[in-house]
Amino acid sequence: MTPALINVACIIHLSHESHYKILEIPSLVFSRACVLLCLLLAHFNNSMEQYLVIIIGSGFGGQCAAIHLKRMGIQDFLILERRPFMGGTWCQNTYPGAAVDVPSPLYSIANEPYAWSQLFADQAELERYTHHIIDRHGLRLKTRLNSNVTNVVWEDRMCSWIVSTETGVDYQCQFLINAIGPLSTPKVPILKGQNVFRGETFHTNAWNHGFDYKNKRVAVIGSGASAAQIIPELAKEVKLLHVFQRTPHWVVPRNDKRFSRFQRRLLRNRAVYRIFRTYLYWKSECLFVGFKYSRWVLAYLAQRRAQRHLATQVKDSDLRSRLTPDFTIGCKRIILSDTFYSALCQDNVALHDKDDSIKDITEFGVRTTQGKDLMVDAIIYATGYSATDGLISYPVIGREGKILQDFWAEYPRAYLGTVVPQFPNFFIVMGPNTGIGHTSAIFMIESQMQYIMRAIQRVIKSGKRTIEVRSKAEEKYTGWVHREMEKTVWKHGGCRSWYQGKGRRVIAIFPGFTFTYRLWTRLFRKGHHKIV
Repeated sequence: MTPALINVACIIHLSHESHYKILEIPSLVFSRACVLLCLLLAHFNNSMEQYLVIIIGSGFGGQCAAIHLKRMGIQDFLILERRPFMGGTWCQNTYPGAAVDVPSPLYSIANEPYAWSQLFADQAELERYTHHIIDRHGLRLKTRLNSNVTNVVWEDRMCSWIVSTETGVDYQCQFLINAIGPLSTPKVPILKGQNVFRGETFHTNAWNHGFDYKNKRVAVIGSGASAAQIIPELAKEVKLLHVFQRTPHWVVPRNDKRFSRFQRRLLRNRAVYRIFRTYLYWKSECLFVGFKYSRWVLAYLAQRRAQRHLATQVKDSDLRSRLTPDFTIGCKRIILSDTFYSALCQDNVALHDKDDSIKDITEFGVRTTQGKDLMVDAIIYATGYSATDGLISYPVIGREGKILQDFWAEYPRAYLGTVVPQFPNFFIVMGPNTGIGHTSAIFMIESQMQYIMRAIQRVIKSGKRTIEVRSKAEEKYTGWVHREMEKTVWKHGGCRSWYQGKGRRVIAIFPGFTFTYRLWTRLFRKGHHKIV
C-alpha cells in the first residue's frame, strides 16, 4: 500500500501547477507539502530494501558503473532494469539490419578484449558481447528485472534516495546512478488518424517479430540512422515499400570489413586490442576538427565524399535531388551505409519527401498531402528517441523539493553532464552534452565513471554522507559548453536535429575533443563540490 501512496504523492507533486492555481496555494508551499508526504510515507515503508548504490539501467552505462564499483571493492549495489531482460540498447533494438556505426573494437569496454567478427558489429554480435560482459562480471545476480522506476526522492534526514518502482517494492540508497541512456525512450510523432489504422504498427525500438513483412506493403516513417539500416532489409522482401522522409541525411560509405580467423585471434590479445583501439580512437578523434575548427575539412573531405557516394549510387537526377541535404554535413548525424541509396532506387520502393508528406493515417494506410491514398499492411516508425528534453523518464525530486524536470524546464544541463546542484549523490550517465558525433559513446561513459567513482570514494573515505556540485561550478561549466557550441556545425550547420532540445540549444553533444572531457573527469576539483 505504501509504495502506491508514494507514487500518488509524487504524481500530485509533479502536476501541482494546475491544482495550486485553482486552490490559490503558493507553488513552493504545495511542492514542499507533497514532498513531505512522499518522505513520511517512505519512512514508514516496511518493504524497503537498502543498498549503498543503486544503478538504474543495465545497458553499457549500468554495466560500466557496476564493473567500476566492483573494482573499488564495493559489492553493496543493485541494478534495476525495467525490461524482463538485461543489456539495454543492443538487446532491445532487434530490427532487421541493426548494427553499430562505430568500429566495434572502439565501441566496447576498455580492458575487455573481444574477438569481433567484423569491423562494424551487427546487433546479434553486440548482444552476444553484452551478455559476455554481464556474465563475465556476474551482474545477473546483482540485477532486479521488471523493475520500472516511477520516481526517486531525496530524503535529507537519512541522506538517502528513495527509489519507487511499479512492482510495489521501494529501495533506499546513499548513491544513485541513472544509467537508462539517452536512446531508451522511443519518440513517436502524433499523426491524425493514428488510432484508426487496422494494420500492424510499431516503433523500431519494439520490433514485432511476429509480423511477416514478406510480400507485404509497408510504410516506414523516418529516414535517419535506424531507417537507413531497416530499409535495405525490407526492400529485399516486401511487395511495396513507402519511405517518408522529412529531410534527407548525408550518407557516406560504411566500408565494413570482416576479420579473418587469424585477426580474431589477435583481437583476443589484450595488448594488440589496446593498440588497435588506440589507433581507431585517434583516427575518429581527428574528425572533430571539421565539426568545430575547420569548415574546409567538412566541405572538401567529408561532404565531397558524401556527394560522390550519392552520385555513384543514385543515377536518377530527380531522386538524387530529393536525397541531397541543404545543410552542412555533420549538422545531423552522418549515416554510414553502402546499401541505403541502392535500396531507394529499387522499383518496389517509393520515396515521399516533404512535398508529399503524411496528411493523416486512414484505416487502411496513409493519405499524403498530395491526396494519394496509399494502402499498407504495416506502418513502422523509425523516428528516433527523446534524447534531449526527455532525458530522464521518471520524476526526480531532490533537496528541499527541487524537481529536476523543473530545473531543466528551459534546457537540460549538468556539471560534466553528470551532476546537478541540489541533487546530492545523484549521477547521470550520458547526461546533457555528453554525446558525440564522431567516436564511441562508451569512451564518454568510461570517462564519466572516473568522475563518479572518485566522487563516491571521496565521500566514503572522508566519513561524510553526501557530495553535491556547487551551483557556481555548474553555471560556469554550462556557460562554457554553450559558448563553445556556438563554434560548431551542430549549432550553425543549417539544420534542425535531435541533438537540439525544444529551445534549439544543442543538448546532446559535447563541444570539444573527448580527450579533453576525459582529462576533466579525471581531475576531480574539490572546490567545485560540497562534501558534508
